Amino acid sequence: MSRPPTPTERVLRILRRTLFTFLGVQLALAVGMSLVDSYRRRGKKPKPFPTTAPKTVAIGDGTVTTYTYGQDLYDDMLAAIDAARKQVLFETYIWKGDEIGEAFKQALASAADRGVEVYCIYDAFANLVVSPRFKHFPSSIKVLRYPVYAAGLRFWELRRYGRDHRKILVVDEEVGFVGGYNIGTPYATEWRDTHVRITGQGVWDLKRAFADMWNLNRRRRIGHSGRPLLLETASQWEPRIRFARNVPRLWMFPIRSMYLEAINRATGNIWMTHAYFLPDQDFVDSLKDAARRGVDVRLLLPLKSNHIVADWISRGYFSQLLEAGVRIFRFRDAMVHAKTSTIDGSWSTVGTANIDRLSLQGNYEINVEIIDPDMASALEQIFLTDQDNCLELTIGEWEARDLHRKFTESFLAPLRPLL
Repeated sequence: MSRPPTPTERVLRILRRTLFTFLGVQLALAVGMSLVDSYRRRGKKPKPFPTTAPKTVAIGDGTVTTYTYGQDLYDDMLAAIDAARKQVLFETYIWKGDEIGEAFKQALASAADRGVEVYCIYDAFANLVVSPRFKHFPSSIKVLRYPVYAAGLRFWELRRYGRDHRKILVVDEEVGFVGGYNIGTPYATEWRDTHVRITGQGVWDLKRAFADMWNLNRRRRIGHSGRPLLLETASQWEPRIRFARNVPRLWMFPIRSMYLEAINRATGNIWMTHAYFLPDQDFVDSLKDAARRGVDVRLLLPLKSNHIVADWISRGYFSQLLEAGVRIFRFRDAMVHAKTSTIDGSWSTVGTANIDRLSLQGNYEINVEIIDPDMASALEQIFLTDQDNCLELTIGEWEARDLHRKFTESFLAPLRPLL
C-alpha cells in the first residue's frame, strides 16, 4: 500500500500543475492569436511601398551592391547562375515551389546540364508545406536537405537543433549574394527586404562559409561516399569585408558579439532595421546606454509582421527603450524582413540574423560586416527612405495603449526565451 504524500510533496505537485497550466494557457493563446491573424490576412495583398534602386559601391578591388526590391535581386541572381562556367553554390531557408522557385530550380538544372558543378542546401523544416514533387531534383545537382530533426539519437545536445536560416549564392568565386531574401514569388514584390551582391576578395569568404556548412553535414545527408567541398587558399583578403557566422553545431555565435561591440563603440548614430526584435536584456541595455550618452538610436520594425506573437512579445521592450530616448519606427502596409544596421557612418551589416534568441543563439546564420563610409551612406539612405513609410511610436502614445494590450504583452513575456 502506497504511503500518502507528504505536505512538501503536495505543495510541489500543486506548483507543477500550476506551472504547466500557465504555460499551456500561454501556448494556447499564442496559437489562437496566430490562427486568427492568419484568417484575417487571407486574400489580402500588401500595399506598394517605397524602395531604392540597386546601388553599387567600390570596396578595394571589388564592389558591394545593395538590393531592397526582390525582383531586382532575383533578376541578377538568375543572370549570375545563367552565366556560371564552373561552379554554383546555392543555400536558402525557404524555397517556394511557385513561379520564382521554379525559375531558380530550372536555372540550377540548366547550369548542371552544361557541366557546371551545382551544390544546393535548403532547410527541410522551413519547406514542409512545399510540394514533395518540387523537391525532386535531377541527379546532376548535389543537394543537401538540412533535416527537420538533426539531433538523431543525441536528443540531449541542444547544439544540434538549430535551423539553417542562411541565404547564400556564390558563382565561380567571382560573385556572391547574401542577405534576408528567401526564394519565392511573394518576396519578389510584396516584402521589403535587403540583400547584397559582392564581387572581389570577399566572395572567397562567402564560398568558405558555404563549404563549411556542406562539409559539416554532408555525410548524414548524402552518404559516406559524398566527397567534401574542397577550397583553395585565397591569395588575398579584403579586411573591410568580414563574415560573422553562427554555427550551433560548433557552439559558435559571433553575430551577437559583433552587434554589441559596434553598439557599445557608437558615438553618432545607430540605425537598425529588423523583421523581428526580441533581444535579451543585455542587448536592450546596450541600446539604452547608447541613447543616454547622446547617440541617435533608431529602430525600424514592422507595424505588423507575419508572426503576430513575435510582435506582441517584442512590444514588451518598448517602454524602457522609449524612456531611454530610443526612437521606434514601424513600417506600414507591407512586411519589412530586412536584417541590417549602420553605425557612425562607417560600420554596417547586412545578413540573415534577426535580433532574437533563435537567430543569435540557435540557428545557422551569416552576416556580412562592412567597414566603409560609402556603404554606410547607402544604408543610411535606404533607412531614410523606409522611415518615410513608417509611423513613429511616441512614449505618450505607447503609455496610453489599452489595458488589455498591456496585459497580453505581460502574459506572453515568458515565451521570449522560445523565440
